[in-house]
Amino acid sequence: MCGIVAAVAGRNIVPVLLEGLRRLEYRGYDSAGLALINETGLQRLRAVGRVSELSAQVDQTGAAGHTGIAHTRWATHGVPCERNAHPHISGGLAVVHNGIIENHEALRSRLKAEGYEFTSETDTEVVAHLIVSELKRTSDLFAATRAAILQLQGAYALAVLRETDPSRVIVAREGSPLLLGLSDEGNYAASDASALLQVTRRIVYLENGDCAELMRDSYRVVRIDGTPVERAETESLLSADAVELGLYRHYMQKEIFEQPVALANTLEMLGAARSIQPGLFGANTEEILKDVQQVLIIACGTSYHAGLVARYWLEAIAGIPCNVEVASEYRYRESVPDPKTLVVTLSQSGETADTLAALQHAKALGMTRTLCICNVPESSLVRENSLRFITRAGPEIGVASTKAFTTQLAALYLLTLIFAKLRGRLSEQVEAAELQALRHLPSAVTKVLELEPGIREWSERFAMKQDALFLGRGRHYPIAMEGALKLKEISYIHAEAYPAGELKHGPLALVDKEMPVIAVAPNDLLLEKLKSNLQEVRARGGELYVFADADSEMLESDGVHVMQLPEHYGQLSPLIHVVPLQLLAYHVALVRGTDVDKPRNLAKSVTVE
Repeated sequence: MCGIVAAVAGRNIVPVLLEGLRRLEYRGYDSAGLALINETGLQRLRAVGRVSELSAQVDQTGAAGHTGIAHTRWATHGVPCERNAHPHISGGLAVVHNGIIENHEALRSRLKAEGYEFTSETDTEVVAHLIVSELKRTSDLFAATRAAILQLQGAYALAVLRETDPSRVIVAREGSPLLLGLSDEGNYAASDASALLQVTRRIVYLENGDCAELMRDSYRVVRIDGTPVERAETESLLSADAVELGLYRHYMQKEIFEQPVALANTLEMLGAARSIQPGLFGANTEEILKDVQQVLIIACGTSYHAGLVARYWLEAIAGIPCNVEVASEYRYRESVPDPKTLVVTLSQSGETADTLAALQHAKALGMTRTLCICNVPESSLVRENSLRFITRAGPEIGVASTKAFTTQLAALYLLTLIFAKLRGRLSEQVEAAELQALRHLPSAVTKVLELEPGIREWSERFAMKQDALFLGRGRHYPIAMEGALKLKEISYIHAEAYPAGELKHGPLALVDKEMPVIAVAPNDLLLEKLKSNLQEVRARGGELYVFADADSEMLESDGVHVMQLPEHYGQLSPLIHVVPLQLLAYHVALVRGTDVDKPRNLAKSVTVE
């Protein structure tokens, strides 16, 4: 998603702004721009595409200045083009913005009536005109910005400067992250500490509702109503290189434990939002989705399992038919295309050859409404799609995907809610509850990670096994599939997953005392049926390992081992239940002494067919 860098310093800050934008490229963007105040006045440069395009403009113009703001934009309102790129200008004032202004249409109508001319399709331009409008009531930029913010609904992080006020930058946040960086040479602001490590490690994290005034030698933070507040200064421990292993034994372990942060980053745009906006998936999302009649999800491996979970969500919550295809199979069979299908491709790397080829095949069949959910903003898959959602998992080094999977699920759930809203199946009350549940996900995953010691004990019992059976029902059957895949990928134990109700149709013949059976047992409508299926296992001497919700009344007994998760999480339960399965695979692999991060015969990004 979008990124902000701002600076007020005693030196030319253009190199700082550009380097900061480069370090925010992982967030995903389609244009970049900056605004400076120098001896010529207010100077703005904007470019569609990479930060390198903006850097080339800087070289050509010799742009320099001591005060400036910069931005990478990911289009939500208005197509990617120069006129929609940030910063936006009004009356000698420039603004950059992350987030979505939900009431921008009403504000735009009002400001047009007041005589303001709009040159972009963005929601951000209303902020620039609104602050200028407030400057008619007060000459103080800080006060005018706060007055304008009081009229905004939605999530935002803002940075503002004015030509006639060259020694300061005003910033504010509500929902979208923003922090300050302090140094002896000047003061800075950015969306992410990584953007400022080049100049300082002294960080002040702003809270929702904070506004700050930055000057070269000082800064102050107030609430929106002007009440002064103190925010603690901390020293960032963030490494400039996000792929450092740190204190973890393996990248897979590190990435499992990074999932709360990865989910928080991926869902950042929901911060203080009161509604779910289609623009999260691209500027023209609503137009593309409005008459979609079905969804086709195409993916491989772990991403395919994410698609299978999403099918349950899309059909149950949004009421839209959904098919899920293995990418390597889809383009080699005769299918029935429908131009009113949304084709969704999932990939961690965005370079998976089978998925790219399947997408091209779908397009050739006339299905041109396409969306990708991907973790790498510059990847081929992102460029090939009409709509895209960049997950914010950060670099994933381990071959066995973990945080990319859970962030894909979060994105797919957002897509489900958007479809439900567009189809009139999401009341305001339910929407508010769903937003709260999504915001709570990082905390819920953090609690599940605390189960690691118990899972480590279980792993000792698996070390010498050669086979394992994973069971699940409903939307948790794909989670059982993902658990089996993780175990076989990194421990080399043969593992299969089945819907628990299928046991008596064949797999039960495999069950004996040497076959551990792992069950995913959330407290949902299928719990009692699952319990009956598990009794079938015990009756044949099979040993059960059950991951159950705290309120599911699953009791331990001879041959039945139960680990209770902290809470039941409703429709989002698959994101919670997959985490202990990841940890189980990891610790079993440790006991067996396999190469956890680089399992034999596998590669992280499969770029060949």
